[in-house]
Amino acid sequence: MTKPGLYGLLAEFSEPAGLVAAVRRVHEAGYCKVDAFSPYPMEALNEALGLHHSRLPLLVLIGGVVGLVAGYGLEYWASVIEYPMNVGGRPFHSVPSFIPPAFETTILFAALTAVLGMLALNGLPEPYHPVFNVPTFALATKDRFFLCVEATDPKFDLDQTWSFLLSLEPRVVSEVEQ
Repeated sequence: MTKPGLYGLLAEFSEPAGLVAAVRRVHEAGYCKVDAFSPYPMEALNEALGLHHSRLPLLVLIGGVVGLVAGYGLEYWASVIEYPMNVGGRPFHSVPSFIPPAFETTILFAALTAVLGMLALNGLPEPYHPVFNVPTFALATKDRFFLCVEATDPKFDLDQTWSFLLSLEPRVVSEVEQ
């Protein structure tokens, strides 16, 4: 049972160990739509949240291969098909002279794929998130750790979830409005 306009419940912790322990207990209790916020990256928090390895390295590899094929293909098309010129007796398809520009397009496409892929996989840019409505959430960039259980979670019940989060001994539990 939830209130209309409720995004979820937000528990605030002072210590990182408390947040990691709370995330583990929340997952053990069966909640699946959970997010955590900390002022710095924590490997233990990623493991507790069940975050798996990213698909970004594969995307960067694919971007690099596409860049290699595109760069080499452009050179081949320009030098062999569209504008063949015999310069100094070299063959039209000269692999050694095609390597540096093809390498550069490989790096260019891989770098662009890394940046755009990271933004897309992280769901960025996200100029607004409902947790910004909680006044103390501004401390998430300084020295506080937050755990949010979303109201769309199948197990979410406002009173039971509130009581459960209080049993995790946070500093405070807040409602997050949409």
